[in-house]
Amino acid sequence: MEVLLGFGGGNKFVGILLIIFIRYVLLASIAFALFYWIKRKAWAFRKIQLKFPTLSDYQREFAYSVITTVIFAALGYLFFFGPLAPYTLVYRDIHEHSITYFFVSVGLTLLVHDKYFYWTHRLMHHPRLFPYFHKVHHLSTNPSPWAAMAFHPLEAVVEFGILAIVPFLFPIHPLAIALFLLIMMAYNVYGHLGYELYPRGFSKSMVGKWINTSVNHNQHHQYFKGNYGLYFLWWDRWMGTLRPDYDEAFEDAKTRRAAVT
Repeated sequence: MEVLLGFGGGNKFVGILLIIFIRYVLLASIAFALFYWIKRKAWAFRKIQLKFPTLSDYQREFAYSVITTVIFAALGYLFFFGPLAPYTLVYRDIHEHSITYFFVSVGLTLLVHDKYFYWTHRLMHHPRLFPYFHKVHHLSTNPSPWAAMAFHPLEAVVEFGILAIVPFLFPIHPLAIALFLLIMMAYNVYGHLGYELYPRGFSKSMVGKWINTSVNHNQHHQYFKGNYGLYFLWWDRWMGTLRPDYDEAFEDAKTRRAAVT
């Protein structure tokens, strides 16, 4: 981890900033290049919403994501290298806990984050909070991979909140945090991809009915109500907030033929 932070030339804030920015740009660029450029015409019929966002949409999403990057870096430095660092349960000796625990801690973080995201996301849809926190993200009614971190600054603080909670709940190594953040960003890019990668029938399968999909999150951006989950769908199913037309929309996206274009 210290090697990665060395990107900042010894300045840990700059190192964190570069790691977050490079991770976002790299993953979003790969997805955008493949689906919105190289295979744009060949795969256009597969797009969940057949229209493509405009250039101004991409620019807005990227600009807000840069602002989010700065906020995440500042808060990350505060919690992991600043005055709050000594009070966390972060351990830096990889041998302090077993390798099994290392991966368990990543899984626990994903589970905690999924719960945290569902409830904070749903709360930010409250009419009194939505304009100040979540409206910026929902300007992307037809999101692209660049929307993965396109948050209002207030929402960016809320989104960082998971890293203000987990290090106080259980011991976690910096590399486990890094792995969690990589998974989070990859799934976030997929959620805003505008294309469905899971196979036909997945949303109704024994496992798939509990897993969030790009179609699911795309519906949330398109209609604003329902489908509040991040990695999993159990909170949406348990709380009755899964859109009733989700399975139909999923199958529609997976059964289209090229003739639709």
